[in-house]
Amino acid sequence: MRIVFLGTPEFAVSALEKLVESRHQVVAVVTQPDKPSGRGNKILPCAVKVFAQQKNIPVYQFAKIGRDGIQTLKELNPDLMITVAYGQILTQQVIDIPKFGIINVHASLLPKYRGASPIQTAIIKGETVTGITIMQTDIGLDTGDILLAESVNIADQDTAETLGRKLSFVGAELLLKALDQIENGTVVKTVQDHSLATFTKKINKEDCIINWDKSADQIKCLIMGANSEPIAQTLLNGNVVKIYTAQVAKDTQIEGQFNNGEILPNSSAKNGVFVKCGAGILKLGKVQLPGGKVLDAEQLYNGRKLKVGDIFEYSVQINN
Repeated sequence: MRIVFLGTPEFAVSALEKLVESRHQVVAVVTQPDKPSGRGNKILPCAVKVFAQQKNIPVYQFAKIGRDGIQTLKELNPDLMITVAYGQILTQQVIDIPKFGIINVHASLLPKYRGASPIQTAIIKGETVTGITIMQTDIGLDTGDILLAESVNIADQDTAETLGRKLSFVGAELLLKALDQIENGTVVKTVQDHSLATFTKKINKEDCIINWDKSADQIKCLIMGANSEPIAQTLLNGNVVKIYTAQVAKDTQIEGQFNNGEILPNSSAKNGVFVKCGAGILKLGKVQLPGGKVLDAEQLYNGRKLKVGDIFEYSVQINN
């Protein structure tokens, strides 16, 4: 089949790579326009664009695909268009262009976790299972019929980044199965139960400020779900501290009265850094202090950058 692929981040590259290796013809790739990225705000190409250019596939970057891309897409004459984390809403005019319409690789088991952040939200909500859904795109937000779905377990130490990699590989394999079924006419479409739908939004920095009055389980899930972006944050002595990983210290108990967010006396450079939460105790993993590198909490404790009695604070004013 002649395919136009629409995708932008690293998550989409696995699917594009599988398509390039398959018998299908990727006639063009569409990505979001290049945007400033990183500390220097340099204009950098997205992961999908980089891969497509390496494979000499024509790349188009429409500011608004429904306004700017119609004629180009018609001239490409695709049998099918595929979206994987593309990042723009498609109009009906775009959806009607390909012979077989558009299918989407979505990183949840629809109708659960429709929207912009299914991977992050699944971890933040404490889910143990998520998955990939291949769906037929319609005019709604992830409301189209389900073609195929596959479950994926969420490991205790999965971050959004590591889970995203697992899901991207599963999605790429499942996509090829869906293409076979579409091509040979055996695809079975299942209407979603819209009454069971849940929704996600883009996870922003303000969503990832740690409230130490919450349980250790909730805080751990927030930390892991916010990694690799926007990263969970807290305050220590008025300075922003970023916490990349953590785990619940299930077998750890401490006697005495301590504040939520306080580094506990059983902390050490050998055993780790433990913090009291509203319920339970959290063991810190990777931590970044202002102007510093991302280091193990034990290294920071050994260098006396973190000390027993230090209190991490919750502040809604964190905005850097």
